[in-house]
Amino acid sequence: MNRKDETDSPKSLDAWSLPRETLFMTTNVPDPIHLHRIDLDRNMRRFYELSVQPTLFGGASLVRTWGRIGTAGQSLIETFDHPSDTAAAFSCLERTKRRRGYRDPTRGPLP
Repeated sequence: MNRKDETDSPKSLDAWSLPRETLFMTTNVPDPIHLHRIDLDRNMRRFYELSVQPTLFGGASLVRTWGRIGTAGQSLIETFDHPSDTAAAFSCLERTKRRRGYRDPTRGPLP
């Protein structure tokens, strides 16, 4: 079959414009964060981690890990169809945790 610059049909596999990896890479995906909440009076030493990972089907997963500092903790993975939905959930969870007293361990407590 002779090939031209055009595809054979609009439903051809050649008509795929962007690979799924490119879509994930072009979307603003937040960097992973690691937060601590330490209250010695209440014997509380907790951590909370958030990260975004691509899925095999072009979406993205929000990976949450939490627990007592020094343990492996628990994990929960939520899968979204589009990376922008994952970024919105990421920022909402980050704001919620910071309001509850979680802080970046490298920056120290807020004044």
